[in-house]
Amino acid sequence: MEKQDYNCVINANVSAREAFDAISNVSKWWTENLEGASQKAGDIFIVTFGETFVTFKVTEAKPGKKMVWQVLDCYLHWLNNKTEWTGTQMVFDITAETNSTRIEVTHVGLAPEVECYESCVKGWDFYLKKSVFKLLTEKKGMPEKIKTSVVEATNS
Repeated sequence: MEKQDYNCVINANVSAREAFDAISNVSKWWTENLEGASQKAGDIFIVTFGETFVTFKVTEAKPGKKMVWQVLDCYLHWLNNKTEWTGTQMVFDITAETNSTRIEVTHVGLAPEVECYESCVKGWDFYLKKSVFKLLTEKKGMPEKIKTSVVEATNS
Protein backbone atom coordinates (compact mmCIF):
# COMPACT_ATOMS: atom_id res chain seq x y z
CA MET A 1 0.00 0.00 0.00
CA GLU A 2 1.25 3.48 -0.87
CA LYS A 3 2.12 5.79 2.03
CA GLN A 4 -0.63 8.35 2.64
CA ASP A 5 1.06 11.55 3.78
CA TYR A 6 -1.15 14.49 4.75
CA ASN A 7 -2.08 16.42 1.61
CA CYS A 8 -4.36 19.31 0.78
CA VAL A 9 -4.93 21.68 -2.12
CA ILE A 10 -5.76 25.38 -1.92
CA ASN A 11 -6.87 27.42 -4.93
CA ALA A 12 -6.96 31.21 -4.77
CA ASN A 13 -7.27 34.07 -7.22
CA VAL A 14 -3.77 35.42 -6.55
CA SER A 15 -0.47 35.25 -8.40
CA ALA A 16 1.94 32.38 -7.75
CA ARG A 17 4.39 34.89 -6.26
CA GLU A 18 1.71 36.24 -3.88
CA ALA A 19 0.99 32.65 -2.78
CA PHE A 20 4.70 31.98 -2.18
CA ASP A 21 5.09 35.24 -0.22
CA ALA A 22 2.05 34.43 1.94
CA ILE A 23 3.27 30.90 2.74
CA SER A 24 6.73 32.16 3.69
CA ASN A 25 5.17 34.73 6.03
CA VAL A 26 4.40 32.04 8.64
CA SER A 27 3.49 34.45 11.46
CA LYS A 28 0.61 35.80 9.36
CA TRP A 29 -1.18 32.43 9.04
CA TRP A 30 0.15 29.84 11.53
CA THR A 31 1.48 31.41 14.71
CA GLU A 32 2.76 34.80 15.80
CA ASN A 33 5.01 32.82 18.18
CA LEU A 34 7.85 32.54 15.66
CA GLU A 35 11.57 33.08 16.00
CA GLY A 36 13.94 33.26 13.03
CA ALA A 37 13.25 33.70 9.32
CA SER A 38 11.19 31.60 6.89
CA GLN A 39 11.66 33.24 3.49
CA LYS A 40 14.70 31.72 1.77
CA ALA A 41 16.69 28.50 1.54
CA GLY A 42 18.88 28.09 4.61
CA ASP A 43 16.55 30.06 6.91
CA ILE A 44 15.77 28.39 10.24
CA PHE A 45 12.66 29.20 12.25
CA ILE A 46 10.96 27.94 15.39
CA VAL A 47 7.21 28.00 15.98
CA THR A 48 5.85 27.56 19.50
CA PHE A 49 2.42 26.73 20.90
CA GLY A 50 2.73 26.71 24.70
CA GLU A 51 5.03 23.77 25.56
CA THR A 52 5.09 22.59 21.95
CA PHE A 53 7.78 23.77 19.54
CA VAL A 54 8.93 22.82 16.06
CA THR A 55 12.24 23.89 14.48
CA PHE A 56 12.24 24.05 10.68
CA LYS A 57 14.92 24.66 8.08
CA VAL A 58 13.86 26.03 4.70
CA THR A 59 15.60 23.59 2.35
CA GLU A 60 14.07 24.86 -0.89
CA ALA A 61 12.59 28.23 -1.78
CA LYS A 62 11.73 28.90 -5.41
CA PRO A 63 9.57 32.05 -5.48
CA GLY A 64 6.23 31.41 -7.14
CA LYS A 65 6.96 27.67 -7.47
CA LYS A 66 7.96 25.74 -4.36
CA MET A 67 8.80 25.92 -0.66
CA VAL A 68 10.13 22.99 1.41
CA TRP A 69 10.69 22.95 5.16
CA GLN A 70 12.59 20.18 6.96
CA VAL A 71 11.76 19.55 10.63
CA LEU A 72 15.08 19.61 12.48
CA ASP A 73 13.67 19.21 15.99
CA CYS A 74 10.37 19.28 17.81
CA TYR A 75 8.64 18.73 21.11
CA LEU A 76 4.98 17.78 20.76
CA HIS A 77 4.07 17.70 24.45
CA TRP A 78 0.78 15.78 24.14
CA LEU A 79 2.25 12.75 22.33
CA ASN A 80 4.02 9.66 23.62
CA ASN A 81 6.65 10.19 20.90
CA LYS A 82 7.26 13.88 21.50
CA THR A 83 9.67 14.15 18.56
CA GLU A 84 7.36 12.48 16.04
CA TRP A 85 7.71 15.27 13.45
CA THR A 86 11.53 15.32 13.49
CA GLY A 87 12.75 14.39 10.01
CA THR A 88 9.40 15.11 8.32
CA GLN A 89 8.97 17.75 5.62
CA MET A 90 6.40 20.32 4.62
CA VAL A 91 6.26 20.69 0.83
CA PHE A 92 4.35 23.55 -0.80
CA ASP A 93 4.04 23.10 -4.59
CA ILE A 94 2.73 26.26 -6.23
CA THR A 95 1.26 26.24 -9.74
CA ALA A 96 0.00 29.26 -11.66
CA GLU A 97 -3.22 28.43 -13.48
CA THR A 98 -5.31 30.52 -15.89
CA ASN A 99 -7.11 32.71 -13.35
CA SER A 100 -5.78 31.40 -10.05
CA THR A 101 -2.94 29.69 -8.26
CA ARG A 102 -2.98 26.12 -6.98
CA ILE A 103 -1.05 25.30 -3.82
CA GLU A 104 -0.60 21.63 -3.04
CA VAL A 105 0.68 21.03 0.48
CA THR A 106 2.11 17.71 1.63
CA HIS A 107 3.40 16.94 5.10
CA VAL A 108 5.76 14.12 4.16
CA GLY A 109 5.88 11.71 7.10
CA LEU A 110 2.52 12.68 8.61
CA ALA A 111 0.59 9.53 7.75
CA PRO A 112 -2.30 7.59 9.34
CA GLU A 113 0.04 5.23 11.20
CA VAL A 114 1.63 8.02 13.28
CA GLU A 115 0.22 8.99 16.68
CA CYS A 116 -0.61 12.64 15.98
CA TYR A 117 -2.20 12.04 12.57
CA GLU A 118 -5.82 12.83 13.47
CA SER A 119 -5.12 15.88 15.62
CA CYS A 120 -2.44 17.17 13.24
CA VAL A 121 -4.75 16.81 10.23
CA LYS A 122 -7.34 18.93 12.03
CA GLY A 123 -4.69 21.55 12.77
CA TRP A 124 -3.29 21.61 9.23
CA ASP A 125 -6.79 21.71 7.74
CA PHE A 126 -7.53 24.81 9.81
CA TYR A 127 -4.25 26.64 9.25
CA LEU A 128 -3.90 25.75 5.57
CA LYS A 129 -7.44 25.53 4.22
CA LYS A 130 -8.81 28.38 6.33
CA SER A 131 -6.00 30.66 7.56
CA VAL A 132 -3.73 30.57 4.47
CA PHE A 133 -6.79 30.85 2.22
CA LYS A 134 -8.05 33.85 4.19
CA LEU A 135 -4.58 35.45 4.07
CA LEU A 136 -4.53 35.01 0.29
CA THR A 137 -8.07 36.21 -0.37
CA GLU A 138 -8.63 38.78 2.40
CA LYS A 139 -5.00 39.70 3.26
CA LYS A 140 -5.51 38.62 6.88
CA GLY A 141 -4.89 35.09 8.15
CA MET A 142 -5.88 33.58 11.48
CA PRO A 143 -2.58 32.78 13.23
CA GLU A 144 -2.23 31.67 16.82
CA LYS A 145 -1.74 34.88 18.81
CA ILE A 146 1.23 35.66 21.00
CA LYS A 147 0.43 34.77 24.59
CA THR A 148 1.36 37.27 27.27
CA SER A 149 1.90 36.14 30.82
CA VAL A 150 -0.59 37.06 33.56
CA VAL A 151 2.12 39.22 35.21
CA GLU A 152 2.75 41.16 31.96
CA ALA A 153 -0.99 41.59 31.38
CA THR A 154 -1.67 42.92 34.91
CA ASN A 155 1.33 45.29 34.84
CA SER A 156 0.35 46.96 31.55
